[in-house]
Amino acid sequence: MTRQIILASGSPRRKDLLQQMGVAFIVIPSDFDEQLDHSRSPAEVAKELGLGKALAVAANHPEAIVVGGDTIVTVDRRQLGKPVDESDARATLQAQAGKQVIITSSIAVVCKELGVEIVTADEALAQLKPYNKAIHEAYLAGGDWADKAGSWGIQSGGAPLVDYIQGEYDTILGLPTKLLATLLQAQSVSAHYVDLTIPVPQRYPGAKAYH
Repeated sequence: MTRQIILASGSPRRKDLLQQMGVAFIVIPSDFDEQLDHSRSPAEVAKELGLGKALAVAANHPEAIVVGGDTIVTVDRRQLGKPVDESDARATLQAQAGKQVIITSSIAVVCKELGVEIVTADEALAQLKPYNKAIHEAYLAGGDWADKAGSWGIQSGGAPLVDYIQGEYDTILGLPTKLLATLLQAQSVSAHYVDLTIPVPQRYPGAKAYH
């Protein structure tokens, strides 16, 4: 039996990466209520949110394999979600300028009919450049910040804000394709990880994966 694959996310970045993995799927965004929790680790929270999104969609599609995920940006032990407006995005970017931030992306694979409920996460680091008003304002004017955790997207205009990264680039984009490929292959789904061109310097070793 060939099972339908569902991406429980409206993120264009996750959709694009899953397509590049060679997976045939449909998109059904989850309505799961996302709440950050600064009292717990970003990995624990990201895994809970990613699994919650997948389970919410799987409840109506028990026969399908549902992929969910969540990304949290953390700076100074403070978890950052998506900005509410441009003023919030400006303050958030200034708070990260010149600092090393942690990007945690979770992946969940759920199939109710098979009793499958797996979630994991990976972590990467980004060293952001010191505050530069002209660069920051140019980025804000483009509007790319609107749907990004931490108010920036490295792949869509935010690269000038970043000095270097450490870890997997696709983790920063929101879909750790190596982890996901392994999870999907375990369910007999053909998938491969994506080798991406990185717009900023990358330093190794990569950060730790959370299971």
